[in-house]
Amino acid sequence: MSELVLPVYEDVVAAAQRIAGHANRTPVMTSRTVNEEFGADVFFKCENYQRMGAFKFRGAMNALAQFTPEQKKAGVVAFSSGNHAQAIALSARLLGIPAAIVMPEDAPAAKIAATREYGGKVILYNRYTEDRQQIGKDLANKYGLTLIPPYDHPHVIAGQGTAAKELFDEVGELDALFVCLGGGGLISGCALAARHLSPSCKVYGVEPEAGNDAQQSLRRRQIVRIDTPKTIADGAQTTFLGDYTFQMICQNVDDIFTATDEALIDSMKFFAERMKMVVEPTGCLGFAAARGMKESLRGKRIGIIISGGNVDISRYAEYLAGPR
Repeated sequence: MSELVLPVYEDVVAAAQRIAGHANRTPVMTSRTVNEEFGADVFFKCENYQRMGAFKFRGAMNALAQFTPEQKKAGVVAFSSGNHAQAIALSARLLGIPAAIVMPEDAPAAKIAATREYGGKVILYNRYTEDRQQIGKDLANKYGLTLIPPYDHPHVIAGQGTAAKELFDEVGELDALFVCLGGGGLISGCALAARHLSPSCKVYGVEPEAGNDAQQSLRRRQIVRIDTPKTIADGAQTTFLGDYTFQMICQNVDDIFTATDEALIDSMKFFAERMKMVVEPTGCLGFAAARGMKESLRGKRIGIIISGGNVDISRYAEYLAGPR
């Protein structure tokens, strides 16, 4: 196997230029309540206000914008629990590229519906018994499509890093950055931006407690595979890191923490009640972990990436109406 050529910060800069005019420059929000609770300055990068509702649009657009004319004509295939699916479908529509998306049959109905509405052809599979990556590869081989995975791709990683680049460009250097972690594409790109724009910033990934494969992988320095985790954070139900993301996490991430589903629900309620915004469970990972270690963050400048806001309204209502 040939040695991987990992993306670098210059790729993030190029991605920012490439997706300008397509991706939203999402707001950075603050909360006086949070600042008082933490005794710190906390900055939320709100990718729930990104096009299609999540950061994934950045990486998808950056990847598809680099297709050759032949690739554009043949089409793209992707596999995703929802946000990458929507991101690829929307980016493909904007660029005039046919798109096939492999999605788990138990993905949130809103994400499946949105993917179809963006023009993607959805192929459903059973995430507990079937291999989505193999399905994607088979479709690519059969129909001559280009496979763009949800996280383990240099163009995807560079695109995701533009979220942190925008955050640092707007608020300056930080002491710590908390990033949601599933397959590792977002944190890999964000860590590149952090290392260049805020070299002393600690970069922390946050996974669901039920699915801490990246935490285990970082500490063992080898890719650890787990069974599909049962968690409400459907965007982080990955079972192992990719080759690119594992290497980049080992090089640039300081530590990885976890958050319980209960903590995610508490965070969702806080965002809804106090900041008036809808955040999906996966998008709450960074805030939930930071809240759990706020005593060690006093007096610091903290960045938190909110990864997205795509959640079924019925499930969302159940989460908010649960026991307090």
